[in-house]
Amino acid sequence: MDRIASATFSCPAISMSRVCRINPFGSNINTNHRKIFSCRVAVASGETTARVVVDNELDLEHKKHDLLRAVQDTQRGLTATSDQRSIIEEALVTVEGFNGGEEIDLVKLDGTWRLQYTSAPDVVVLFEAASRLPFFQVGQVFQKFECRDRSDGGIIRNVVQWSLPSLLEEQEGATLVVTAKFDKVSSRNIYLQFEEISVRNININEQLQALIAPAILPRSFLSLQLLQFIRTFKAQIPVTATSPGRRSVGGLYYLSYLDNNMLLGRSVGGGGVFVFTKSQPLEL
Repeated sequence: MDRIASATFSCPAISMSRVCRINPFGSNINTNHRKIFSCRVAVASGETTARVVVDNELDLEHKKHDLLRAVQDTQRGLTATSDQRSIIEEALVTVEGFNGGEEIDLVKLDGTWRLQYTSAPDVVVLFEAASRLPFFQVGQVFQKFECRDRSDGGIIRNVVQWSLPSLLEEQEGATLVVTAKFDKVSSRNIYLQFEEISVRNININEQLQALIAPAILPRSFLSLQLLQFIRTFKAQIPVTATSPGRRSVGGLYYLSYLDNNMLLGRSVGGGGVFVFTKSQPLEL
């Protein structure tokens, strides 16, 4: 036992310095892993954000397509049934939700927009008249905004192309223009103050031209002047206030959605909804 004890206690003492010099397990692993991991997380986060943005844009385009598909068989609202109007309203609200709360960009709003659908009675009545009266046609309907260099408002022109087929060219025989100033009163509301109603761009058909100035006869100065007068004719009716100090006829218009190719609007006070798509510039 003494030998064992002697052997046990005769073992050399372990140097603390030697123990301290022993590297702990795993200390030779690259400590830059935190930077690499955080970089990978940042890249993954960026990719996820980009994917979400793309998915939202694709979803929006699908919803816009659904809206346009819902209105395409309604003759711009003339023949819409109650069921169709419900479907259109639901689709319209869905699209409106994609940029709800964003302020209207007047630069993006500037330009010509073609009407695809409306439930506004004062527009639908024109379509009804055209469907009942064989001598009256309604062509394209536009809203033309002039506000690119403005931040507080601009000019809006409601444009209706119409015709009397027995006298004028089909669809685009003449143009009715209702002009209004508009002021931006909130992020999405504009107030319209109507100023003028005019009829312009009269294009008579070939039969009437032949009656005024027959091709087989020498065209007199008078007949040519008459044709020129008709082509350049413009009738203007100012829309004035009914009493001094009061605004002229106007109304509040809510621009519920806007992007580069679609404009949705609502006439405040139950005046109907409007669905427009971007059109080529319209010269008046």
